[in-house]
Amino acid sequence: MLNIVLIHPEIPNNTGNIGRLALGSGCRLHLVKPFGFEIDDTRLKRAGLDYWKHLDVQYYENIDIFFEQHAFAKMAFLSSHGTKSHYEIPFEDELFLVFGKESKGLPSEITQKYPDQLYTIPMFSEHIRSFNLANAVGIVVYEGIRQLAK
Repeated sequence: MLNIVLIHPEIPNNTGNIGRLALGSGCRLHLVKPFGFEIDDTRLKRAGLDYWKHLDVQYYENIDIFFEQHAFAKMAFLSSHGTKSHYEIPFEDELFLVFGKESKGLPSEITQKYPDQLYTIPMFSEHIRSFNLANAVGIVVYEGIRQLAK
């Protein structure tokens, strides 16, 4: 099982889609507050459909609590500022894949603290800054599943 971590997600539709992806891919979802929406937002439920009740999801009041509870966990941080490709992530069971919020990505204190664990998804156009969060999570999770299935 892989762990999907969303730090301060802002868009309920993305979070709902990622929840659906987590359930379908056998991942655990971790949501770190503050959110840009209420957890009972109808857009979240619409995107997650009726699957949300089956989802393995954990909530954290803030980023410090998340890192305290998972101090010894192996993590990979995804950012458009990463220099290594997501293909280079050392995937293993229970790895935490950490994503930032839609508008700003990961907080700078994380990217500065973990530069050797910072990865990006290659983009082949200079006309975009980043991928949609739900798409990025899907790309990385299924690359991990592919590598772990070998």
